Amino acid sequence: MATVTFEKAQRWYPGSDSPAVPGLDLEIKDGEFMVLVGPSGCGKSTSLRMLAGLEEVNSGRILIGDRDVTHTPPKDRDIAMVFQNYALYPHMTVADNMAFALKMAKVDAAERQKRVEEAAKILGLTEYLERKPKALSGGQRQRVAMGRAIVRNPQVFCMDEPLSNLDAKMRVQTRTDIAKLQADLGVTTVYVTHDQVEAMTMGDRVAVMKEGVLQQVDTPLGLYDRPVNLFVAGFIGSPQMNLMEAHAKDGKAQIGDYLVPVDPTASRTMQGNITVGVRPEAWRVVSESEGGLPVRVTVVEELGSDAFVYGTSGVEGTPNNIIVRVHGRDTVHKGETIHVTTDPKSVHVFDTDTGARLSD
Repeated sequence: MATVTFEKAQRWYPGSDSPAVPGLDLEIKDGEFMVLVGPSGCGKSTSLRMLAGLEEVNSGRILIGDRDVTHTPPKDRDIAMVFQNYALYPHMTVADNMAFALKMAKVDAAERQKRVEEAAKILGLTEYLERKPKALSGGQRQRVAMGRAIVRNPQVFCMDEPLSNLDAKMRVQTRTDIAKLQADLGVTTVYVTHDQVEAMTMGDRVAVMKEGVLQQVDTPLGLYDRPVNLFVAGFIGSPQMNLMEAHAKDGKAQIGDYLVPVDPTASRTMQGNITVGVRPEAWRVVSESEGGLPVRVTVVEELGSDAFVYGTSGVEGTPNNIIVRVHGRDTVHKGETIHVTTDPKSVHVFDTDTGARLSD
C-alpha cells in the first residue's frame, strides 16, 4: 500500500489548443478510497490513465509512495487497473482470467491457485471458477475483473467507471461490494465516475473536476454541506441544489419582490449580483399568509418515504424548475400552488460573477 501524489501533472494532447489536464495537484492517502468525479470531458479519466502509465505526463510528476513513477512503464508501477468493459478473455475460464497476470509474471502454479481461490472467496466467485465469461452476468464479470486486480496484491487500484455497463439495481449492489472490498483490503484506490451519487456513496474523499481543473477535494458530506463554488454546488446532490439569481439588499437576498434571509457570515460580504442556493430538503412548506416563495406544482415524484415536488415560481430570478422535498404522506398535488421558505443557515450564497462561495 502507498500514498499517491500528483504534483502539477499535466497532459497536453498533440494538436490541442489547451491541455486536457493543465496541472493536477492532489494527494491521496495510504489506504484511501479517492473518487474523481465530474462531467464528461473534465479530465478525470485522463488523470487516472496518467497514474496508470497509459497516458504521457507532459510536465509535473506522479509519485506512488516515495517513488517517482512519472516515466515508469505501466507494468512496473505496481498498480492494477479495472476497466469499464471488463476486458476478460472470452476463451479462458474465470480462474484463468484471474490468474493471467500472475502467469505472465511467472508466479508458480501453486501460488497462482492459492491467490485465485482467496480472491474468489472474497468476491463470491468460487462456484464460477470453471465457467467462461459468456456464462456470467454483467455484475459477475465485473467481479472477475476485480478478482484479476486483487490477486496481484498491488499498491494501488485504478478503477475507470467500472459500473457504467451494469443495470441500475446491479450498479447499487456492486458499488456496495466494491466499497466493502476496498475497506477490507485497505488498498489505496483511485476511482473515476461521472455519477455523483456513486462518488458520494463510495468515496472516503471526492475530488470534483471541471475542464481538467480540480475544483474541490473533501469528504462527501463536506462537498454537500459546503461547496466552494457554483459548479460544485450544482453538480453535487441529487436532485441538485436550487440556484436562484438574487441581488444583495440590506443583508438579505432579494429575488424579485421576495427577500430571502441569509446567514450573517454571508450578509457581511455580499454585494451586487449574487446567487443563492437551497437544497430541496431545506425548504419548508408554509401557509400563504406567512409570505413564502410561491411554487406552482408541475410534477410530484412519489418515492414512498418522501416525495420530490417540481414546480415553477414565476418570481423573477428563480430557475425554470424549483425542487422541494416533502414527506411522502404530505398531500401535494399537480396544479396547486404551495409556498416555501427556509432557514438562513440553510442558504448557500455565491458571487454570481466569480462563482465563489460567500457564506461560511
